[in-house]
Amino acid sequence: MNQEYKKISPHDDELFAPDNLVFQDDEALFAQDEATSSSQEENSWEVLIIDDEEDVHQLTRFVLEDYVYQGKKLNFVSAYSAQEAKALFEQYPNVAIVLLDVVMETNDAGLKLVKYIRETQQNHFVRIILRTGQPGYAPEKQVILKYDINDYKNKTELTDQKL
Repeated sequence: MNQEYKKISPHDDELFAPDNLVFQDDEALFAQDEATSSSQEENSWEVLIIDDEEDVHQLTRFVLEDYVYQGKKLNFVSAYSAQEAKALFEQYPNVAIVLLDVVMETNDAGLKLVKYIRETQQNHFVRIILRTGQPGYAPEKQVILKYDINDYKNKTELTDQKL
């Protein structure tokens, strides 16, 4: 990127002509944006909402948008399938909480994702809260013991207080 610059006097009328203005390159602007984004991530808890129902994502965000824990707000990231969630775990390695639907693309997609998180990723730090609208597919006691789940909620029981 070889550019020629012409010398202009501060009193020259051409100083502010559009062709003579020099802007920061896009890369510098993005670096500033990334620093702001990184700072935001440090001041918030990453919450991954994994559910195939858009309404669940919207309601969760609405109810928890002003929640602050240990001086940090919540930053929500959404996935609509187990496959999409796996990709997001690569992007957001410091997810603090996963709000996970059991039944999505398959009857056990959520449980398979828990196994992936705990065994394949070896992530035992993230808190996983299963939320299901079909508790018969994953009985609570059995699932909590077998899959290292931190909590189990039936979607019909969830209120803003319980969420």
